[in-house]
Amino acid sequence: MNEQLTGALFKQMVLHGAAAITNQKQAINDLNVFPVPDGDTGTNMSMTINTAVAELKKSDPQSLEQAAAITASALLRGARGNSGVILSLLFRGLSKSLKGMETADSAAFANAMQEGVASAYNAVMKPAEGTVLTVSRLAAKRACEAAAETRDIEKVLEEAIAEGYATLDQTIEMNPVLKKAGVVDAGGKGYLIVLEGMLAAMRGEPLPEINEESHPQEKADFAALSDEEITFTFDTVFIVRRIPGKSIEPLRAYLGSIGDSLVIGEDDDAFKVHVHTDIPGAALTESQKYGTLELAKIENMRTQYEDMAAGRKTQSVDDLEAEKQSAPADPPKDFGFLAVCAGDGLAALFKDLGADGVVSGGQTMNPSTESILKEIERINAKTVFVLPNNGNIIMAAQQCVGLTSKEVVVIPTKTVPQGITAMMNVDFDAGDAQEITDAMAGAIGAVTTAQITYAARNSDFDGFAISEGDYLALEEGKLFGTDKDITALLGKLAEDAASRDASFISLFFGEDVSEEDASVAADIFQKACPEAEVSVLSGGQPVYYYIISME
Repeated sequence: MNEQLTGALFKQMVLHGAAAITNQKQAINDLNVFPVPDGDTGTNMSMTINTAVAELKKSDPQSLEQAAAITASALLRGARGNSGVILSLLFRGLSKSLKGMETADSAAFANAMQEGVASAYNAVMKPAEGTVLTVSRLAAKRACEAAAETRDIEKVLEEAIAEGYATLDQTIEMNPVLKKAGVVDAGGKGYLIVLEGMLAAMRGEPLPEINEESHPQEKADFAALSDEEITFTFDTVFIVRRIPGKSIEPLRAYLGSIGDSLVIGEDDDAFKVHVHTDIPGAALTESQKYGTLELAKIENMRTQYEDMAAGRKTQSVDDLEAEKQSAPADPPKDFGFLAVCAGDGLAALFKDLGADGVVSGGQTMNPSTESILKEIERINAKTVFVLPNNGNIIMAAQQCVGLTSKEVVVIPTKTVPQGITAMMNVDFDAGDAQEITDAMAGAIGAVTTAQITYAARNSDFDGFAISEGDYLALEEGKLFGTDKDITALLGKLAEDAASRDASFISLFFGEDVSEEDASVAADIFQKACPEAEVSVLSGGQPVYYYIISME
């Protein structure tokens, strides 16, 4: 029996809760269809609560108030995605309720859970039932009822979790999107997994080893949905260090007018915004009227959905490995170049062409503004030219302008071949940034890009029915054709290159293509375009068997 909750125990409870959700994050991802089917709820909740773990491990909280405050502060700044922000708010309200307490009894703990729910509901512009909000609300309600019956905090938490799971089972009927996909709410289940981990700590169970391999019993049918479920394209998260005493209610109203899924978490020093919108740049600009913009992350939910519907692993900015920071020893040069790409071969090619840095991404993951900004800061140059090489990354790159003392110039390359052509047209001896900009921007229009990928499951793309096992050819981002035979698709693209009178054709083959097969593909293009210069290079990129440049 536990009749008093201490700071040391609360710290251990958070550590257990984080391990529990981390071990099951992929199972939660596989349920994620609401508010958008982007398959990242488990990852977001895991990454969010692990920011608190990092801070708690540095401290030895002497009171429950201190442990809860450290947790809430870390979660606010580390919150990722809609589910992560709501999780941070649940702990923020709990911390607020426990302020001034050395320890807490069952009634105080139950009341703190309810205060967390109130904080979450107050921050969400349009609360939807059948979500983590519903699950947490009814779980907290049962906790308060149980606290009136027993002083055992362990029993109170047991009852809250049981009521939470009963509610979770009902979410599939509460929300039409969940019913269509045949799953319960991902965020609600993730929250209960965290609570179960916390209960395990309270029972004195050992901290589980982190094992992220999961075997979910239920999985959302993402192909049964469509990108029509996504009202706004960009999942936008940012932190602002607030102007003391200035109300952010006008900002809340503005953000509600340009997007949905709006959640704002705040403390005395800063506030964190999560919103789905088509104009993330406008959201970031408006927010600067209320304080200093510190961090921002923008992800394209439509491309994440397309990956899930095709059975591919969805990656996000959180998959990027942490980079070691190092201060430059030499004086900064005038111009530096940063490219975004996926694949060791492509990265090496950009560096051979003169790029000072490469950010991994652009195939199935879009790096955040923060990730691009970190690499810009690492480049020892006064002006940094950024090549996004993906239309979905251009806006995130543009947000870096003004967030650093360096001059940042974004060249709007939408494909890797455009980026390569831009780098090939750089005059490294030029003394003027505008001269370099004009040369790079002027060159990209001459490039036509084609890509060949696959369909891992039945789905729809551009209004066409795609069957599992089909090869897909894309040209300039649009569906060019499908076939069971990749050689047939290569032949059709080669004929298209001939019709364009292409003089230079480059085939970058992916990690799943052998050199022998790539050589056969090059021969197909050479026969169709005998006068063209055809080259074949190992790109090493995931997802796409071939990225083809035609000039």
